[in-house]
Amino acid sequence: MNNVLSSLRGGLIVSCQASPDDGLYGSEVMAMMAQAAALGGAVAVRANGVEDITAIRRAITLPVIGILKQHLPGLGVRITPSLEAARVVASAGADIIAVDATRRGAEEGRATAAELIRQVRDALGIPVMADISTLNEGLAAGQAGADLVATTLSGYTAYSRQQREPDFALVEALVAATASPVIAEGRIASPEAARRMLELGAFAVVVGSMITRPRWITQQYVSALDGAHPPE
Repeated sequence: MNNVLSSLRGGLIVSCQASPDDGLYGSEVMAMMAQAAALGGAVAVRANGVEDITAIRRAITLPVIGILKQHLPGLGVRITPSLEAARVVASAGADIIAVDATRRGAEEGRATAAELIRQVRDALGIPVMADISTLNEGLAAGQAGADLVATTLSGYTAYSRQQREPDFALVEALVAATASPVIAEGRIASPEAARRMLELGAFAVVVGSMITRPRWITQQYVSALDGAHPPE
């Protein structure tokens, strides 16, 4: 295991991403968010797109896990779905490239997840994180040579487990069934849930919305308070 991957062990990876309606959209803001994460003790940052990855790479020395979200006709948004997309992420300065390793799209003639993982590793020589949604996808990604297997897309594919809680069961199953380091990601909304992931054997934990999306966090509080009746 190389030094970049080793540095993630047992740590918190902060996903610094924002959409235009979040109020914090823009590469300069994401770079500041990444700096705050670094100051808080994060071991790495996950970021999307050339502008954000480039700005974050200039702002911090921590490893950057880069992705490129692309909308594919008939398939919706996919995470770094091709070797060409991975090249773009690498050129922006990512230390690790995360790719969509679900089974979606292969039936339309696109490269399978295993093929994509091999292509990226062989062509770019950069560690690959496989974003998966089920146990079988995780096992296939590990067999294909993924350096990390992440539960990022559990609950975000139509056929994966649909739940509001983090997918503890998937992390536990992956840890038991594959030799690949498992990254816990998806709906981890408390320090207690993050710690439980490590106790289940996760190599590292990714947290996004609960740290870097104040609009979403505010909505959770507003929703919880809705209908409550304070004393007169």
